[in-house]
Formats: sequence, structure tokens, C-alpha cells
Amino acid sequence: MGINFALLAGGEPMMRKDILEQVAEVKDMIFPIFTNGTLLGPAYIRFLKQHLNMIPVISIEGTENGTDDRRGRGIYQRILRTMGELQAEDLFFGASITVTTANFELVTSDDYVEQLKSLGCRMIIYVEYVPTEPGTEHLAFGDADIARMEAVQAHQRERFPDVIIISFPGDEQHLGGCLAAGRGFFHIGPDGSAEPCPFSPYSDSNVVQLGVRGALRSPLFRRLREVKLVGGEHTGGCALWEHREEVEAMVAQPSA
Repeated sequence: MGINFALLAGGEPMMRKDILEQVAEVKDMIFPIFTNGTLLGPAYIRFLKQHLNMIPVISIEGTENGTDDRRGRGIYQRILRTMGELQAEDLFFGASITVTTANFELVTSDDYVEQLKSLGCRMIIYVEYVPTEPGTEHLAFGDADIARMEAVQAHQRERFPDVIIISFPGDEQHLGGCLAAGRGFFHIGPDGSAEPCPFSPYSDSNVVQLGVRGALRSPLFRRLREVKLVGGEHTGGCALWEHREEVEAMVAQPSA
């Protein structure tokens, strides 16, 4: 079907080594594994050395306090040890950072990127915060923050040409709009439900029942593409979250 890579996320995907072992055998695809890094011990290091199409992407929130507050006490120091172990084995790995209005200055600074680079990190994925919890709207980017993020990334890519730097969903504005609902990607929930993206957890189809091709032809995905909530004008931020009431209305409509 031309699908080149699939992101494996959780929960904690490293808890399901049985699934990772099956996935690893698909050698013509790349599988970034979004992980908190706590299970990346010697056995997993050996596994990753044997399957270079499996790429760990370790979640980190900038400072030790920021990481431990969100992910648990001691996680930050464990992440540093894990990165050191991956670097010692010359394995390619990345970091995933949820960027907010509160941590923006820190996690996008040259010093912070240099720190990650010194630990062996060669890919940084900035995930712009989407306020799915009431009372956290102030942490989400506004128009000025989106513009500033774009300018910072232009600088970073010039300053660090040997580090892959990605912003999600901000980079979509250079790709003709939101890529969700099968235009560029879609999300599969733990029960097989096909959702437009992780930030828009609505579904009217299931890959277990319909397969991937059938799910991509779902009425919900089709409507989202037709009305250009995906693939339409996009200035940054999460297009589907901004129009979540319209998405919910589409889910409520009878299948066409």
C-alpha cells in the first residue's frame, strides 16, 4: 500500500515484546517506538541491534522536575542512563518532547538540543500540546507561538544539520494541511478502531473487521477529506481538535 513506517505507541509498547518481535520481521518498514525508556535494558538493546528498523523514541519533558512530575519519580535519571546505553552501542534513537507554552524556551534552546545530541540523540520530535484536559488550555500554542516555533525550527535545522527535527502538527502546514484521516496517516486504537489521529479519538470503522483498506474508506474519513478539515487551509496547531464539534457531528451522522 506504500506505507513506509508505523509509529508504535501506548501506554508502553515495550511491555509487549511479543508484538514488537512480530513487527520487527517486516524489514521493509521503519517502526519508531515511543517509550518512556524504563524497560530498555540489555535484552532490548540486543533486540534493537538485531532489528535496526525498530527505532526507540524516548519521551522526555525537558528538566528532571518536568519529566518526573509527568512520568514518575526517577524517570529522568533512568532516561539519561538509557540514552547512554544506546549511544554506547551506536544505535540510532530519538527523543519525543511535548512542547507547551511553559517549557518552550527550555526545550527549543540550542543548549538543550546540544545536551540531547551529546547523549547520542539524533532525532527530536516536538509534539505540540493539545489541551485534552480541562484547565490546561493555557499550555497550548496560540498563533504567535506557532509562528515562533516555526522560526526556531528553521534555526535548529541550520544549526544542527545532523539531527532530524520534526514538529507535529506544525509541520503539516507545509504539506498541504492536516495529514490525518488517511491523507497521510491515521491512528489505530487498542481495539482496532480506525481514528483520524490520536488527538481525535472518534471512529466508525475497525481494521480487525475491515482491514486497513476498508478502514481508509470509512464514511468519517471520507467526509473529513471532502470538507477539507484534513488537507485544507492549515496555519498550525491541531486542525481536528480546533473543529472537534464538527468532527463529533460527523460521527453522529448515519453512514453514507
